[in-house]
Amino acid sequence: MTNRPGAELARRPLHFFLLADCSGSMAADGKMTALNTAVREVLPLLAETSQGNPHAQVTVRAIGFGRGAWWHVETPTDPDDLVWEDLHPGGYTDLGAALDLLAGALTVPPMEERALAPAVVLVSDGMPTDDFTDALERLLRLPWGARTVRMAVAIGQDAAYDTLTHFIGDPGLSPVTASNPEQLVMALRWATVHVARAASSLATAPPPPPRLAAAWAPGEDEDVIW
Repeated sequence: MTNRPGAELARRPLHFFLLADCSGSMAADGKMTALNTAVREVLPLLAETSQGNPHAQVTVRAIGFGRGAWWHVETPTDPDDLVWEDLHPGGYTDLGAALDLLAGALTVPPMEERALAPAVVLVSDGMPTDDFTDALERLLRLPWGARTVRMAVAIGQDAAYDTLTHFIGDPGLSPVTASNPEQLVMALRWATVHVARAASSLATAPPPPPRLAAAWAPGEDEDVIW
């Protein structure tokens, strides 16, 4: 079937941002390796979300944070075209710096006036080592910052669950948690689908699997490694 002329032009940009904790603690027990693997598994899902929505064109960017913050993927990239380079751990947990870097991308320009609400997923295994609270307030004072749809993935029992909950900013939502590589893939997949669908005004993602829905609380038969 031939697409209707002009249909592609009608699609609105949906900017997806991943904020990835690259602190030194992410080197323990293969957390960083598992996160890199999980991101590679999630990219096709984002591509499907974009291809299945006639109104939204999803692009991906990524920020790493440890000692400071940096763009790991700075150019908005179609998820089908993104070749994910491994992140490497080391340093602190400067989440506030990551939020300030994100804020710089949420102004007009470079944000398009007709864009959909930006979608942001934060993944972290620890507590911020810089001024996270003030940085979040600065982000939310921006018109596009206030419109962001935010979700967080907590890695292991040492993750700052209250901080991640504050980042989400929705009393009806809690961070999804992971205590091993398999759960991290599941958690990141769910978080990604949730924010992408919510930002594009599609139906929200189904509830996360029960073992990911609450704070770190392994079952008796679960092999916990984080």
